[in-house]
Amino acid sequence: MPVVLVAEELSPAGLEVLSGDFELRHVDGADRSALLPAIADVDAVIVRSATKIDAEALAAASRLKVVARAGIGLDNVDVAAATQRGVMVVNAPTSNIVSAAEHAIALLLAVARRVPAANQSLRGGEWKRSKFSGVELVEKTLGVVGLGRIGVLVAQRLAGFGMKVIAYDPYVSVARASQLGVSLVDLDELLQRSDVITIHLPKTPETLGLIGADELARTKPGVIIVNAARGGLVDEAALAESVASGHVGGAGIDVFVTEPTTASPLFGLDNVVVTPHLGASTQEAQDKAGLAVARSVRLALQGEFVPDAVNVQAGGVVAEDVRPGLPLAEKLGQLFSGLAGGLAAAITVEVRGEIAVHDVSVLQLAALKGVFTDVIEEQVTYVNAPLLAKERGVEVALETSEEGSRDYRNLVTVRGVLADGTPVSVSGTLVGSRQVEKITAIDGFEVDIRPEAHLAFFRYEDRPGIVGAVGALLGEANINIASAQVSRIQAGGEALMSLSLDDAVAPDILADIAKIIGASYARAVSIQAE
Repeated sequence: MPVVLVAEELSPAGLEVLSGDFELRHVDGADRSALLPAIADVDAVIVRSATKIDAEALAAASRLKVVARAGIGLDNVDVAAATQRGVMVVNAPTSNIVSAAEHAIALLLAVARRVPAANQSLRGGEWKRSKFSGVELVEKTLGVVGLGRIGVLVAQRLAGFGMKVIAYDPYVSVARASQLGVSLVDLDELLQRSDVITIHLPKTPETLGLIGADELARTKPGVIIVNAARGGLVDEAALAESVASGHVGGAGIDVFVTEPTTASPLFGLDNVVVTPHLGASTQEAQDKAGLAVARSVRLALQGEFVPDAVNVQAGGVVAEDVRPGLPLAEKLGQLFSGLAGGLAAAITVEVRGEIAVHDVSVLQLAALKGVFTDVIEEQVTYVNAPLLAKERGVEVALETSEEGSRDYRNLVTVRGVLADGTPVSVSGTLVGSRQVEKITAIDGFEVDIRPEAHLAFFRYEDRPGIVGAVGALLGEANINIASAQVSRIQAGGEALMSLSLDDAVAPDILADIAKIIGASYARAVSIQAE
């Protein structure tokens, strides 16, 4: 039974997803001396923000397949080291988007109506209504910096307040913004036109310090600034100066350059509302995060594709029409390597037919996973398969066509060229309502065989008596033939014999058969795809 180590608190719903099929262990992940021995023999570890999964922890975890962060940020996980070791890293990218959007709006309303200061004054025994006069949002202009998932939610909700919404995001098309009822502008125009500016960007070298003293100087007098995204996107010192001077009317800040912190130039200003990074701090967000990563861990340990894996080179949800092809593509990759007898210099995965209308890049990953499964000793996953190809100088390509083949609605082909220039190819499809896996072609020979656990292939000059000879020789070795098929392009030419066997063929037996029948090549392939 796979072992899942829960290193920090996980919601009951998340634990329920994992219970029964997995052994659950618990440890205080913040205690390094307890974490390292506990992680040694587990298949997955679930963390939040206090547990550090670095290169040392990954090296101690010889069986580890998945690191799951129940939240969005991954500052405490060494993603590069995990990728190198073939360990999948997953998070919960949408778990807190509603909570974060609502908190940004809460900060805005608190600043606009001066709620915290009025609350403190009244509790202090003062009734001073005129001191805490605020501003309405209706017909004001909202400037959204970053029109991602959270930015869109904020824009939609504040449009309901009667605000006019403009946005700056160089990665969003005008058409997409128009669908949302948002006008796209450049940053300078947003700064000049907005009555409220709310920031929803990731923290990168390009976005760090995006709103500094110069940008604040170009804003409208009385503008309200909200940052519930990442600390450092707004220069805290510059913002404090602008608020103190009266140019910026107020600010709502949930995130800081240094966290945790109890000292900031913003803390002494009455018209600044601050909170200790509470954007994701709702019961619903925590439950969603725990549930999301538990489901991802379950998928990963069952050998299925995980949409929320951050270090897999095929993101997004796998279309339902594509998902059944993942095991087939992996088996085609294994069969390709077995037929090649070595590592190819170049590999192309070709997908033809109706499924090509979808994103099928995950089929390329599955095929690569199969290609390397029996070639190298280390663990091969969706995560490190592209890296393994790159390290070994294997050129990889994906080709798609919505036109089906002559005989099949959908067809997946793995083809490549060996270092000596020899071409190798294998094709397969799924047949019928039960989606039965079929190998349809090998090196140009049409076949119709199942990708069974033990296969053998012989190429030879077509002539009478070969099938009987091979059957007799395998019988002498006590190996039963489950099915046999001979394919040829023309009578008397080269033929391909494909066999499904109950047991694997030992190399010496394979060599003896090849010698006796004069085979140009003989290959035995064991398929063990998850």
